Amino acid sequence: MATASKKGPNGKGDKTTRNLVVGMILFVVVAGAGAALASNHAIKSASNPSAVETADGYGIGFNPKAPVKVDFYEDFQCPHCRDFESANHIYINKIISDGKIHAVFHPMSFIGNESVLTAAAAACASDQGKFLQLHSALFATQPASENSGTWTNARLIALGNSVGITSNKYADCVNNGQYLDWTKNVEDYAGKANINSTPTILINGTPIAQTAYLNSSALEAAFTAAGIK
Repeated sequence: MATASKKGPNGKGDKTTRNLVVGMILFVVVAGAGAALASNHAIKSASNPSAVETADGYGIGFNPKAPVKVDFYEDFQCPHCRDFESANHIYINKIISDGKIHAVFHPMSFIGNESVLTAAAAACASDQGKFLQLHSALFATQPASENSGTWTNARLIALGNSVGITSNKYADCVNNGQYLDWTKNVEDYAGKANINSTPTILINGTPIAQTAYLNSSALEAAFTAAGIK
């Protein structure tokens, strides 16, 4: 009798039951997918460094209330970026520490995997208040060739320790790849902003002439013209 009650004329009862079961399965699958997407979105949002300014291309920012904004697009494997840093880091770090510019750093990663690793490590250092220190150290110890295998998690952790990062949170951040996805956000924004070379330095949205990058006097003159004294 139980079987008869499931089957209507021409087996319609079986079809109805089957449709209900399929519908419930689809509901569970869709609901589960939605929960997974929500979870992934939450993880991606949580993976941004604490100093990130999402409205400014996910860059790592300093002094957001300063009147003059300077964007730095650099790749830690870029030799020209290393030369720019070597020529100007004392002056730039000072005007940042003095609160004279709203600095936003966009660590690029188009050269390769080790660009991604170093950019993510710099973000980990930012959480420990040591971004500028690791930024300078990464360029000062830049390997002679790109993607040579030099930049491993262990070496990045040791370099962080050498600039005064003592918290285990930094090592965990590097080892867990906490900010690897964040580097993609930086790259995507830079592409939309038509940034196609590194270094690229913008003062209030206007690029500094590349001829000034290795000329400290010319670079400082460009900053002075923007109102930085």
